Amino acid sequence: MRVILTRHYQTESNAAGRILGWGNSPPCADWKDDVDFIDKQLREKGLRFDAIYSSDLERARETAKAYANSFGITEVIDIANLKEINYGSLQTKEKSWIFDHYPHHKKNPDLVYPGGESFREMQQRSVSCLSSLVLSHPQDTILIVSHAGVIRGIISHFLGLEYAASLKHRVPFQYIGDFLFDGKKCLRYDELGQPSGFVQDGVVEIPFTRTC
Repeated sequence: MRVILTRHYQTESNAAGRILGWGNSPPCADWKDDVDFIDKQLREKGLRFDAIYSSDLERARETAKAYANSFGITEVIDIANLKEINYGSLQTKEKSWIFDHYPHHKKNPDLVYPGGESFREMQQRSVSCLSSLVLSHPQDTILIVSHAGVIRGIISHFLGLEYAASLKHRVPFQYIGDFLFDGKKCLRYDELGQPSGFVQDGVVEIPFTRTC
């Protein structure tokens, strides 16, 4: 089973350096450049999809719809457990403010944000969701559009990386993760677009393969 995992288009809040979490924000002016880049890469790799899934947040759902239209998929299935971490009352705060006021931000995955959840809780729900999708599509190739936090959690879980250290790695808007599964085990991981911080920081050498 093959999973192609991408990030949503860039929003105005992303560009302004503000926390978005479960909120919504309009796409930034050049959002289509990233979507077109990913679409081109997927086509050049000869990929075809049996299903397209997304987070139920607007930015992910609308990005997924663009790919669905391009690949002739009639339905995008959105799933709440694939959405970004819930920052609770910190939503819309500037990222610099959060780093100043919450020194364990992006360092302690068990830090629960006021009125929200922790990175660990977000990782658990998104990994469980992906594992269920893998088991329900044993012979398929699916495309998933989600968020930077979810992507970090999925990479660190399935590649066996220490989670706290993984929170700092960048996930660009032109990221394309390529996962090959046998059951719930990830046998191979590659990146088909702009490299993530996992690769740029030398944490993961691609293609990553597991032999046992």
